[in-house]
Amino acid sequence: MAETHVVAVCGSLRERSYTRLALERALEGVREAGGTGEILDLRTYDLPVLDADEDAQGDSVEVVERIREADALILGTPVYHGSYSGVLKNALDYCGFDEFDGKTVGLLAVAGGGFPVTALEHLRSVCRALNAWVLPHQAALPHVSSQFDAGALANEGLEKRVHVLGRRVVEYASIEPDPATFEAGENVGASGK
Repeated sequence: MAETHVVAVCGSLRERSYTRLALERALEGVREAGGTGEILDLRTYDLPVLDADEDAQGDSVEVVERIREADALILGTPVYHGSYSGVLKNALDYCGFDEFDGKTVGLLAVAGGGFPVTALEHLRSVCRALNAWVLPHQAALPHVSSQFDAGALANEGLEKRVHVLGRRVVEYASIEPDPATFEAGENVGASGK
């Protein structure tokens, strides 16, 4: 069986990005689970705001291809005004069902302030709309500037959570998102009624 290849999409443009640091920790978990991984760093691509009247803009073809070819994804974002970043939204706008349908996706968010749950909820909704299978396990890093020490997560619990996210993405990369019984209209739980 081929190794599971995970692409971690970094939705931060900052040079010293905590999102990128957290995704690097998640990719350690990917490797621990026997997968391979890479960061798709959106700051290194020319990705204009999507114009739906244009076929391809800037580096959009390459970005979409890398997302499509991944066996699984981790989407990482800083939190802006309670949601995910505009740069990640723009990258996702270039994608569609061809890139996400049936694909396992892990979610990670970092926040300068309190708990970044709403950004994760918003990303979960977008991924589900694209028919992705989103892991129940997610990684949220609040008060992120105090969570890292020399590039490593100082909080053992958060470090473990981020590593587990990477491992789970590999473990569930080949999950059947919709069991055949569901698609066939059979309700297994209601049999005999």
